[in-house]
Amino acid sequence: MLEKILKKSGWADLLIALLFVLFGIMLIVNPEAITAMISIILGGICIIIGILKFFNYISRGKTEKYLLAISIAIIITGIIIMFCGDIIFSVFRILIAIWIIYSGIMNLQTSIIWKEYKSRLWLLTLIMSIMMLFAGIYILVNQGAMMQILGGIIIAYGIFDIIENIIFIKKVDNYLD
Repeated sequence: MLEKILKKSGWADLLIALLFVLFGIMLIVNPEAITAMISIILGGICIIIGILKFFNYISRGKTEKYLLAISIAIIITGIIIMFCGDIIFSVFRILIAIWIIYSGIMNLQTSIIWKEYKSRLWLLTLIMSIMMLFAGIYILVNQGAMMQILGGIIIAYGIFDIIENIIFIKKVDNYLD
């Protein structure tokens, strides 16, 4: 009985991992569509939460005025996210790119200091800092880069999870002994 439950759970986890891989591929292939879809979903969730807060305000006899303000603010935020999601994502992408470039510059400075102290790590740090600079610039100029990188990470996670679940399903009998 327990073996069947564990195997069903393993197959369900395998299906979820395959969905993660599919989602990661979609992020790489068409990041703009996925960004738009995520914006609509998150905006819709905010609007629903705002509406629920408004009903909460009405049900409490309109005595708690802060609920009205919160509900209006959440609804407006939802609308902004739905219709301006690409702008919000662009600002977020630019901030992350600037942070990565800044980190690359700081690591470049560190590698120079390490070279002066004759550390063997200076070359590795130099290479990594240059890679960070290029990655930051790539994210800055390529709108879909963030989603593509995220897609790659999701695919890697999905593949590792698939392998783990296949091993689990095959070895479930050994775990029960």
